Amino acid sequence: MNNKIQEYSQKLFEDIKNIDENGVEFWYARELQKVLEYIEWRNFLKIIKKAKISCDSSKNAISEHFVEVNKTIKMPKGATKEIEDFKLTRYACYLIVQNGDPKKKPIALGQTYFAVQTRKQELTEQEYLSLDEYEKRLYNRLQTKIHNKKLFVLADKSGVKNYGKFNNAGYLGLYKETASQIKKRKKLDKNEDILDYMGSTELGANIFRITQTEDILSKGHISTEDKACKTHKEVGQKVRKAIKDIGGTMPEDLPTPKESIKKIEKSFLVNKELSNNI
Repeated sequence: MNNKIQEYSQKLFEDIKNIDENGVEFWYARELQKVLEYIEWRNFLKIIKKAKISCDSSKNAISEHFVEVNKTIKMPKGATKEIEDFKLTRYACYLIVQNGDPKKKPIALGQTYFAVQTRKQELTEQEYLSLDEYEKRLYNRLQTKIHNKKLFVLADKSGVKNYGKFNNAGYLGLYKETASQIKKRKKLDKNEDILDYMGSTELGANIFRITQTEDILSKGHISTEDKACKTHKEVGQKVRKAIKDIGGTMPEDLPTPKESIKKIEKSFLVNKELSNNI
């Protein structure tokens, strides 16, 4: 019965999950409102406001987790109307369900679901080592999504307009290959994501590349696209050299998993043992 509840709650919230052009997941507040069985927006907005306070109290930037957007909806007789909405991170959803009415069944399911998923972002080294390869891949893929989102925000502030060029610079440094060349080597279709076909070790190398570039760009000393791309490539090269110096396997020589992360997410209960740590 517990497994059925887990599967139901996962489907309930995964079905309304969205993925942006950078592979970052988010939820729309209006869609979450319906799933959590709040009939009126004004009442749900009160919960969002409480969640924002919790976010601020935890010293997290509200603007990063609750992004205000406007939606245009159709009205009778061909008229349209703009309504308020929010793009929410997983953490924002977690705070919302924690501040929601616990008497509502979907709130209780949401508290379990988002708590487990958010917990995955906060593993200790010991907990990480206890994971199997599937779980490590899931965890590391989540980290690449989180940090890529931060990296592209910083890249934008550093003058980057061509994100494909910027992304390729990092891959050229780490692999000596562009994204398309890596995709061809891995024999992937054009719509498949390279990062979804990496093992935990390869993902780990990319996390290091992403976070170190993120750290340099965050200092605010870079203000042109060319310099940002040059920095990303140099960081990739240094990560590659570090792998070579310690006698590690070059990323292009690591095996490509047969199953994509997306397939694993559908068939594997990602909260297998992690729920016991909450």
